[in-house]
Amino acid sequence: MILRILSVPLLAWILGFAWFALLLPEPAGDQQTDAVVVLTGGANRIDRALDVLRNGEAKYMLISGVDPDVRIADLEAEYDWPKKLEKCCIDLGFRSVDTRSNATETARWAERRDVHSIRLVTSDWHMRRAELELAKTLPTDITLIPDAVPTHPSFGQLFREYNKYWLRVAASWLGI
Repeated sequence: MILRILSVPLLAWILGFAWFALLLPEPAGDQQTDAVVVLTGGANRIDRALDVLRNGEAKYMLISGVDPDVRIADLEAEYDWPKKLEKCCIDLGFRSVDTRSNATETARWAERRDVHSIRLVTSDWHMRRAELELAKTLPTDITLIPDAVPTHPSFGQLFREYNKYWLRVAASWLGI
């Protein structure tokens, strides 16, 4: 009897992991938003956000989680962006060190910029947790559009992220 009781949550966890791993979030369409926020830490994220900005799908961009030693000139050298965008539209966020603090940094930035809609750019495997954190932190009147960058995550990467996601869900339920 105890084995049957324990098998139900285990089966739910396994099925949830299958959902998480097989149905990764996808790139957004060409919806217009006030801003695009890109979380650092993965390949092609900044490129995707710059494309959104260049295409006029957003007016402002925040690069959240930038290493304190990085300067705008360093990013200019690596990415091809027009100077006019740099002066008016691109902000670097140096205060975040993880997904939770990315959300806090983004909420403060959105308030300063008077943003009402955000396109969130991060890797497909990271999107669900990033979206969870931002949805908890942003004011309810800000629309959040996930724009996942396709990747080829390893099983281990998906396994870790799935568990992190559910730990954050549980922490949210507990008010942490």
